[in-house]
Amino acid sequence: MIGRLVLAALIAGMAAGLIYGGVQHVQTTPLIIAAEAYETAPAHDHGAAATTDPAAPAAAAPAAHDHGEEEWTPADGWPRTLSTTLSSVIAGAGFALLLAGLSLLTGIPITPQNGLIWGICGFLAVTVAPGAGLSPELPGMPAADLVSRQVWWLATIIASGIGIFLIATRRELVWLAAAVALIALPHIIGAPQPLTHDTAVPAGLAASFAANTIAASAVLWCLIGLFLGLALQKFGKDVYAS
Repeated sequence: MIGRLVLAALIAGMAAGLIYGGVQHVQTTPLIIAAEAYETAPAHDHGAAATTDPAAPAAAAPAAHDHGEEEWTPADGWPRTLSTTLSSVIAGAGFALLLAGLSLLTGIPITPQNGLIWGICGFLAVTVAPGAGLSPELPGMPAADLVSRQVWWLATIIASGIGIFLIATRRELVWLAAAVALIALPHIIGAPQPLTHDTAVPAGLAASFAANTIAASAVLWCLIGLFLGLALQKFGKDVYAS
């Protein structure tokens, strides 16, 4: 029975991820490519300044380009599209498995009737809540320490997820107050912030990317909820009865 649950989640998540990959290809990938041009622009400016300023360190120009080991990135065109699509399919499958597991643990079935609600709750917990402190970032934008961001991001998702669950299942005032406190706590503590917010990336481009990324995530989560409800109806009818 658990096997059927996993099968349903994988089918639903991969289908949602495939559509999500298409949305990303149209809505967010062009913005990332545009931002990559600005990512290298400051380096050339610093290099020019270093050659005209006799007081500047001799290593200033090379340092502008030195970001440590260069991370592998797919080439533009079909390699980038393929990489984005595969990542989207994997993410969709993972999120669908997460929702299915939570459904099994809580004993609340995901059905075609409530699948959209499950998807919206996942969107609120995984995208909206963390995004309030750490907005989606384009290449070339400043960011805080990676580990700190990941810890805050994960803690925010967990706290928000528990808070949403309490709001959805409890009616006692004390539990509702606890839910609000859990959802608010990560934001009271505050997300890790970069030392500087200076960037060559235009504010309009960054804002457009953040908005499109959040909208694409909403599509992904809603599709996961809907597809998972349908898949569980077909493949996992006896899972909750067990």
